[in-house]
Amino acid sequence: MIATTMKRAAWLTIGLAALALGALGVVLPLLPTTPFVLVSAYAFARSSDRLQAWLLRHRVFGPLIVDWQRYGAISRPAKIASVISMAAILVLSLVLEAPVTVIVVQAVVICACSTFILTRPSPPAR
Repeated sequence: MIATTMKRAAWLTIGLAALALGALGVVLPLLPTTPFVLVSAYAFARSSDRLQAWLLRHRVFGPLIVDWQRYGAISRPAKIASVISMAAILVLSLVLEAPVTVIVVQAVVICACSTFILTRPSPPAR
């Protein structure tokens, strides 16, 4: 019983930390939001029915999580928004004349992330 309680506490801690990182990702360039929200959903499913239900009912994140859990899919609007925001960060780095090394690393990471996102299926029509 103590082991179960400790596991739930560990998953809850992971879920809260991932959700906090996801929230930071909304405003910090190159810190992704979606993967952290998905990790928090996974962790909450193992630790807190209340937080899991809240996250699944969330007007922004809920549908994205459900699409990912059911179909391994990312909606077309989410794909477009993510690729545009990543491209905007790269353009901003160029405009601000970031060091070439930073721009190259960003370009490689953005290309890899964009490729992954764009190759995911879209969910079925609702």
